Amino acid sequence: MKHSDKDAVQIFNRDIEANKGYLYTTNASLSSYLSNKRLTDAVLELIDFKNKTVLDIGCGDGTFTRDICHRGQTSHIVGIDPAREAIETAKKKKTGIENITFEVQNACALPFESKSFDIAHIRGVLHHMENPKDALKEALRVAKMTIVVEPNGYNPVLKLLERFSKYHRDHDEKSYSPALLDFWIRQLGADVKTRCYAGLVPFFCPDWMAKTLKKMEAFVEDIPVVKSVCCGVYIFTAGD
Repeated sequence: MKHSDKDAVQIFNRDIEANKGYLYTTNASLSSYLSNKRLTDAVLELIDFKNKTVLDIGCGDGTFTRDICHRGQTSHIVGIDPAREAIETAKKKKTGIENITFEVQNACALPFESKSFDIAHIRGVLHHMENPKDALKEALRVAKMTIVVEPNGYNPVLKLLERFSKYHRDHDEKSYSPALLDFWIRQLGADVKTRCYAGLVPFFCPDWMAKTLKKMEAFVEDIPVVKSVCCGVYIFTAGD
């Protein structure tokens, strides 16, 4: 069933209340830990965050915001999300970190001036939105460079999970083809600057499977064509 933006906020707020964080970041399974670490590694490989101002759009409980801040050595990072419970949790978890700010904001109507951030970071957010192009447009407006992490719509296993996994159905998980994402960027008057396919370990899979796939991950990520079908995410940077 297709969810509205309001429905999505309520669903993720419930996750926060029940788990003190998102299911894939707090008390996470081995597969979620391995998947998330690989995605953060790939983001840091694709763009330099050092001494940059960053807007983390759809920051959720702040887990990845803190990762980018610490590992990327950002100057300052602002995390925004429409889910109030998520933002409250993010604020509680950032104890002692002075260069992170969390705010409840609408990604499709950002209250920031044009090019006021060096980088906009959008991780696993667009596929939950009713109007993802509007969020992309705003990101491209407020930041000099935008980096996007989205489920790889070319991956057939991902398509099966979207149909049969309870978590994926309950959270209205879906995936766009990289070609469509690239097309949206061009429609918005920008260009894709760099891109990669990354990750082989699915969220919430058994530990034995996670360990096996992790051993194969680097090899698969290096094979042309194969990586575009087998990897779990598509990551790209875009700007004017």
